[in-house]
Amino acid sequence: MTEKRIEVRNLNIDYPGARVVNDLSFTLGNERLALVGESGSGKSMTARALMGLVRKPGKVSAGRLNALGNDLLRMKNRDWQKLRGNDVAMVLQDPRYALNPVKNVALQIDEAIRLHQNLSSGQRRERIREVINAVGLQDNVQARYPAELSGGMGQRVMIAIALVNNPKVLIADEPTSALDAILRNQILELLVEQCEQRQMAMLLISHDLPLVAEHCQRVLVMYQGQKVDEMPANALSTAAHPYTRTLWTCRPHAATYGTMLPTLDRTQNLQGETHGNR
Repeated sequence: MTEKRIEVRNLNIDYPGARVVNDLSFTLGNERLALVGESGSGKSMTARALMGLVRKPGKVSAGRLNALGNDLLRMKNRDWQKLRGNDVAMVLQDPRYALNPVKNVALQIDEAIRLHQNLSSGQRRERIREVINAVGLQDNVQARYPAELSGGMGQRVMIAIALVNNPKVLIADEPTSALDAILRNQILELLVEQCEQRQMAMLLISHDLPLVAEHCQRVLVMYQGQKVDEMPANALSTAAHPYTRTLWTCRPHAATYGTMLPTLDRTQNLQGETHGNR
């Protein structure tokens, strides 16, 4: 993990009257790192900053914000067009809104290829077929439109679009939140498999701690815009920080059916000293 594919130092994201990410620092090597926390903790805004997608009047500032040697704070629109969807790709959480409803699957994947690569039509067709098969779909899916796809199939198509240009970093923002438990595991297993085959790093945004513990290597915990904990993902079940511990223990489970789940005492100083390695 010596290679730093993403480096974030003292990241702040501000909107008028509110700071939504506060002094956040982390690095991403060739690994699977998860950002976890409840809704509103700043996870998705952090991902948007890395993709140049923070909308005005939002303002991004940092001591360092770097992806694959690119200074993201100095990027122009043409630079973002080269980087986004090519070396750094993103998978969103709901294919119903992320996919174009009036274009079939093949056209949407082909659009991503033509934006970044100069290939012949035959080469593009072969690339589309390869990536469709890589995400576990059959060739006949190419002619279908988003409305004809199940939730799991739509998610696989979005992953295919993200992977078709062989990115070095994949940012997955809640990619399983719209799926049932079985499909959630299938999609995460697919992402892990593709990361390993392609030597691709992944930043996973999630609130599902059991999935994170099973499929990621490191985890960074956010609360109210700040990093409050960091650890190996397989150590989540024994976390010492009160916020991380509450996130883990408040999971609904058959053994806790009919009982009150733990709650968090928010009067505690949960934004104090960060646990784990920086």
